[in-house]
Amino acid sequence: MKKSLTAITLAACALVAPVASHAQTEVQWWHSMGGALGEWVNDLAKDFNASQKDYKVTPTFKGSYAESMTAGVAAYRAGNAPHMIQVFEVGTATMMAAKGATVPVAKVMTDAGLKFDPSVYVPAVAGYYTAPNGQMLSYPFNSSTPVFHYNKDAFKAAGLDPEKPPTTWPEVALVAAKLKASGHKCPFTTAWISWTQLESFSAWHNVLYATKNNGFGGTDTRLTFNSPLHVRHIENLANMAKTGLFVYKGRENKADATFVSGECAMATGSSALAGSVKRNGKFGYGTGTLPYYPDVEGAPQNTVIGGASIWVMSGKKPEEYKAVAAFLNHLSKPEVAAASHQRTGYLPVTKASFDLTEKSGFYKQNPGADVSVNQMIRKTTDKSRGVRLGNFVQIRTIIDEELEGVWQGSKQPKEALDNAVKRGNEQLERFQKANKS
Repeated sequence: MKKSLTAITLAACALVAPVASHAQTEVQWWHSMGGALGEWVNDLAKDFNASQKDYKVTPTFKGSYAESMTAGVAAYRAGNAPHMIQVFEVGTATMMAAKGATVPVAKVMTDAGLKFDPSVYVPAVAGYYTAPNGQMLSYPFNSSTPVFHYNKDAFKAAGLDPEKPPTTWPEVALVAAKLKASGHKCPFTTAWISWTQLESFSAWHNVLYATKNNGFGGTDTRLTFNSPLHVRHIENLANMAKTGLFVYKGRENKADATFVSGECAMATGSSALAGSVKRNGKFGYGTGTLPYYPDVEGAPQNTVIGGASIWVMSGKKPEEYKAVAAFLNHLSKPEVAAASHQRTGYLPVTKASFDLTEKSGFYKQNPGADVSVNQMIRKTTDKSRGVRLGNFVQIRTIIDEELEGVWQGSKQPKEALDNAVKRGNEQLERFQKANKS
C-alpha cells in the first residue's frame, strides 16, 4: 500500500513539475467592446495566448467607455488597477494629466527589449497619442473616424442612385426629403453628436473647435464652436428635425442600432459600425465621406480620430510589463492589424497593415471600406489635427444637453451653442487650475 501511494505521489509530482516550470504570467485587460466587437477583443486575446506559452491576456468588459475609464481610475487609487485599460480618445488629456498612474507604451516596449518605432504607425493615428516630446503614451488600438452610412435598398425604393451617396449637407437634405416622401420615418440620424457634428465637422471644414490648436497647444484652451459656420450647421439640422428629415435618437452611439435595424436610412457615425452592419444588417450597405458645405474654403480637409487606445497602468512587476509588451507587439503585426481593420471597420493602425489590406484587394471587393482611411490620411493642419481637451467627457455631456433643447424646439441653435461654450469653458478652467505644473 505504501509503495502504491509513493508511486502515485511521484506520478503526480511528475505531472505537476512541468506546469510549475512554465507558470504563465497573466495580465488583465479592461475594455468597453460589446457585441461583435467584444467577440473580436476576445479572439485577439485567445489568438495571442495560443501563439506562445509564457503569457496570458485576460480581457474583461467594463461597460461603456466612460464607465470603464472611471472604473480604471478608481481601481488605480485603490491599488488594484488592471495592467491595461482601453480609454476612449476623449479621455486622453485626463490620462496624460494623471501623473504616475500610467507608463508610456514606448517605455514598456523598449524596456522589454522590443524594437519600437513610432514611424510604422499611421501618423494621423499615432500623433494623437504622442506627447510633445515625441514619446508615444498609449497604444492606438481601435481608431475610428466618422463616415456617412447609408441604406442602398432605401435609396432604390426612393428612386435614388444607390451608388451615389450625398457628399454635401445641402444634398443630404434633398436626399432625406426624397426618402421621407417614399415613406421613410427616419431619413437621417447621427451618433455621437459632438464628435460628428462639431469636432469632426470643424476639422473637415478646417476651422477651430477650440483655441490653442484645439487644446494641443496648452491647457489654457477655450472653446470656439459657436462661430457663424457652426451656428449655420446646427440651424440646418434643426430645420431638418422640424420637418422630420433628421431624427435625433439619443446620446453617444444610441443611433447606431436604428441604422443597423433599417429604421433610419442614413447616419453619420463611427467607421467601426461597418462590422455590426455586415453581421446584422439585412440590406445593401454603402459608405460615403462625411458631408461638407461646398462654399467653405478649405473643405473638405480631414476628419478627426475617434475610438480608443490602450493605456498601461503603473505599479506592476517587470515580468508583467514584458507580457503587456509582447501582446502589444502581437497586435502590431501587419497580418494581425490588417485582419482587425478588415473585420471591424476601425482604421489600420500601421502603414504595413494598410498596404497589406490594399494589396489583398480588400478595398476593391468592399467599396467604401477605404473611405475612413482616405479621410484620415490627408495632410492635417493645426486646425484639423484633432481635439484634445481636459474634462472632455463633461464637455460632451454639456453639448448633448444644450443641443437636445434644439432638437426638441425649446432652444435656438445660437443660444444652445453659446451656452455650451460658456459651460464648457468653465470645465476647461477647472482642468487648467487643477493641472498647473
